[in-house]
Amino acid sequence: MRKFIQVLLTSLAVFVLAACSSTSGEGKTEKLTVGASNVPHAEILEEAKPLLKEKGIDLEIIKFQDYILPNKSLYEKEIDANYFQHIPYLTQQLKDNPKYKFENAGAVHLEPMGVYSKRHKSLKDLPDGAKVILSNSVAEHGRILSIFEAEGLIKLKEGKGYEAQLSDIVENPKNIEFVADIDPGLLTKAYEHDEGDAIVINTNYAIDADLNPKEDSIALEGPESPFANIITVREGDKDKKAIKTLLEVLHSKEITDFIEKEYKGSVLPVTE
Repeated sequence: MRKFIQVLLTSLAVFVLAACSSTSGEGKTEKLTVGASNVPHAEILEEAKPLLKEKGIDLEIIKFQDYILPNKSLYEKEIDANYFQHIPYLTQQLKDNPKYKFENAGAVHLEPMGVYSKRHKSLKDLPDGAKVILSNSVAEHGRILSIFEAEGLIKLKEGKGYEAQLSDIVENPKNIEFVADIDPGLLTKAYEHDEGDAIVINTNYAIDADLNPKEDSIALEGPESPFANIITVREGDKDKKAIKTLLEVLHSKEITDFIEKEYKGSVLPVTE
């Protein structure tokens, strides 16, 4: 009996050691914390979470309601990466905050910018002196103005394109008043309260307010836009295994299919 108990204890010890070895070896999961806007970023990450788990990554998602705190949190090392911005916005942030040392780890999706109105059916219906409300995010202005130029409502300085600012409007036959003094997160409120002839709203905020950019907007940015949303990390981190695995999953067929099905053209997947 004593011999049997000894054998049993020995076997149990071997089992415990094997389990510990598995936990500390290949079976160990690595925690990755990513800051993201609610929609669609956090939703896409939630869909990716179980796929990442299978690859040994325990994803924690921190949701943000604005465009300032995600980069501040990344700088202060409260998160490992963020997912809410496009390259022009990141470029502007790096200029405005020299202490930020960030890099683009890869593009995930495009959110076509939309123009909304409770008064008019199309941009061509805008009257003389129309008031158009857009965000105070300077990095977005050239992108927005390009929509109006494509519709023939304004003309920008030669060669400005997506880099244009309000001061680069050289022709404005309808004397459209562009008002750019509102936080991006408040644009849907301006639309709800009918504060202008047209309101230009970022797709993530539009979807969050139950607007369908493809159906509810009176003008929508085309797929040729260079404003794809990216995973941003601190310099030197984009080649880390966890970050590369995150991008691999976000570019997978499972996530691409999810984006196409869930957002029905309001959000376009980017595969690299």
